[in-house]
Amino acid sequence: MKNIFFKTIAAAIVGIGLTGCVNDLDISSIDPQSSSSYEEEQLFAKCYGVLGLTGQRGGTGNGDLSDDEGESGFYRTTFNLQELPTDELMWAWQTDPDIPQITMIGWNSSSTRVLWAYTRLMYDITLFNKYLQEVPDNEEYSQKRAEIRFLRALHYWYLLDLFGKVPFKTDFDINQLPVEYSGAEAYDWIDKELTEIEPQMAEVGAFCNDQYFGRADRGAAYMLHARLALNSKVYTKGAVEDYQKAIDYCDQLINSGAYDLSRLAKNGNSGYAQLFMADNDVNTEARQEIIFPIRQDGLHTRQYGGSLMLIAGARSAAMPNYGMRESWTCLFARNAMISKFFENQDAIPLAEEAAPKDATSDEVVALDEQYGTTIQDLLDLAGDDRALFYSGCANGVRKLKTDKVSAFTDGLSVVKWTNLKSDNTAGQNVSWPDTDIPLFRLAEAYLTRAEAKYRLSGNPNDARADIQELHNRANADAVPANIDEMYILDEWCREFFMEGRRRSDLVRFDCFTGNKYVWDWKGGVENGISVDPHFNVYPIPAQHTLEAGNGNLTQNDGY
Repeated sequence: MKNIFFKTIAAAIVGIGLTGCVNDLDISSIDPQSSSSYEEEQLFAKCYGVLGLTGQRGGTGNGDLSDDEGESGFYRTTFNLQELPTDELMWAWQTDPDIPQITMIGWNSSSTRVLWAYTRLMYDITLFNKYLQEVPDNEEYSQKRAEIRFLRALHYWYLLDLFGKVPFKTDFDINQLPVEYSGAEAYDWIDKELTEIEPQMAEVGAFCNDQYFGRADRGAAYMLHARLALNSKVYTKGAVEDYQKAIDYCDQLINSGAYDLSRLAKNGNSGYAQLFMADNDVNTEARQEIIFPIRQDGLHTRQYGGSLMLIAGARSAAMPNYGMRESWTCLFARNAMISKFFENQDAIPLAEEAAPKDATSDEVVALDEQYGTTIQDLLDLAGDDRALFYSGCANGVRKLKTDKVSAFTDGLSVVKWTNLKSDNTAGQNVSWPDTDIPLFRLAEAYLTRAEAKYRLSGNPNDARADIQELHNRANADAVPANIDEMYILDEWCREFFMEGRRRSDLVRFDCFTGNKYVWDWKGGVENGISVDPHFNVYPIPAQHTLEAGNGNLTQNDGY
């Protein structure tokens, strides 16, 4: 796929001429300025390219959306809204635009980062509508059209999940404004759309190979359908509870034989760790779990909002085991996330003295071994292969909890993502990572099925077997007999932290707002406070309801 997928995308980025730069992220409701010059293959590649790229040049210089191109990508904009307000991660630099409001749950309808996410999702949908308008609806193109319809449904799911309703439009017509679909209407449309396109897509697992990895087959649609159904009660405000549908789709994925969990360790890297390494597209152990990835490649696809953000954002220069020069020192673990892995935090080893300023990575490793603060030391203490954290001496002394968010060392570092390959050598480019982002992976099917069964019966035994599969892979302790809904919520964190979904899970468990569950800096207070329920969804950006003059769109309650 590197030879086909990336070269095709590169040609599309350079030559398509379909997408122009949209000044200040201010597009007219849903349609960017566009020309109609395209070739089907280029447009098809561009539709996939917007998942992992931000423009035509790579890095910056000719973005789909202007303003700060690095902030404008599909994954970074949605990741920020799904992760930064939650119990998992904190962004160190609180002087960055709109960061205090997002990290402390205090945004409003003028939020810059909310606008960025809304605009990117709407822009991409317009591109998908353009493809579907221009490419014939016939047997020759039926599978490719189904893939683009899947990408459109995926983006509508993000809008539904983040905003509780969607600006809906399936035609490419700059004179037609989108209409507003309520949560229930959007849920029904996505459900029916996926049901219609699934038979037209390639068989489950057909693209989980060297040639086609990165395209969406029926497995991707099944996983999105299961995710949609699991959240049905939230999206429809209690009118629908499709938990059995979620179970049925997970059954098809797990029983298909097309995928398996990444289980076998290689060169000291656990099966779990290999999922987030630079060769996860060609390492068959990792690839067999990945149902649908966002492709990233250090030579051909460069952007500041994909796996570069995940790796460099959580690293400082002298930290070991990440295979890159870039280090942004922005993201660190909140204490609440650490508590999911370490019941007794007093036992967590912390470096007492920072490494010398000019220390090399090898010298830092030697000091960490001396202090007992290596990554492996924390893995051993947690007894869980998923506890990928660092408490060592690189670039400062880390804390477990802070009374003031001001620095990268205010929490433990997260080392889940890396640009090292499973043979422990670096990726192709130490400035831009090769690490693909698993947007859907088989572990989600196991945990979705476990939660859906528990919600249907209330019996812990109905959920234990699937959770135990994940514990077995992680070499973790046996799942206790008396699990409850909070244990399942914690398990979502342990398995999927820093993968761009935490807010959705917290909302589904009625834990994102209110005082049922508080964590450090929830609501802007050190130990956390209750926040108002209107924050369960984001506001429709003011300029889309007021400045853009679209009378079809209304604001969410509380904003």
